[in-house]
Amino acid sequence: MTGTTHTSGGEQSLTNGAARVKICGITSAEDRDAAVRAGADAVGVIVDVPVETPRELAPERATELVAGVPPLVTGVLVTMPGSVPEAVALQRRVGADALQLHGSLDPEDAGAVRERIEAPLLVGVDAEEDDVAAYATVADALLVDSTGDQGGGGTGETHDWDRTRRHRQTLDVPVILAGGLTPANVGDAVESVRPFGVDVASGVERQGGVKDHEAVERFVAAARTPEESP
Repeated sequence: MTGTTHTSGGEQSLTNGAARVKICGITSAEDRDAAVRAGADAVGVIVDVPVETPRELAPERATELVAGVPPLVTGVLVTMPGSVPEAVALQRRVGADALQLHGSLDPEDAGAVRERIEAPLLVGVDAEEDDVAAYATVADALLVDSTGDQGGGGTGETHDWDRTRRHRQTLDVPVILAGGLTPANVGDAVESVRPFGVDVASGVERQGGVKDHEAVERFVAAARTPEESP
């Protein structure tokens, strides 16, 4: 998911019906490597978020995991910073290939972050919020999620896929679908929304923060199964 270029809404999804895959909430080298072996396009590490999650890492640990991400796979730093300088400093410290912001900065501040980092910016938004279009003007990609009260993702709950499909069709930015996805439903999600990519954390875990490697393999395979018709 590096080097994202804005496209017209109808061109965001892949022509064969497959979707790029991000496995988020990686907490160990074993889980990172399993996601890579399964064919994930990106892996995410979570740092500095004000919500309770077993997936949060210290910056030092996140840096180690990102450093082990091989070429052609994107290491993504996921965070909820309190300010623009905090976001920029953390991105530079961890050295991730891309930065993903959730909930804590408004569109103007998110744009300021984008101007100060040398990496693509993903912004997590709630499908039901009114400012989705505003974030689309400053982000390299939008991750449409089911967010909690504090704006964080990882709720394990699905949202209105029809609404996300409309975002995909109308916004001039790639849309990544998240929220409640599992190996059992990601194929239907891709067929319904036709997103640029899909993102999963809890949906492929055997316990909080620990990935089920078989579930990761099944998730990637299901997301990549081409549709029979466009």
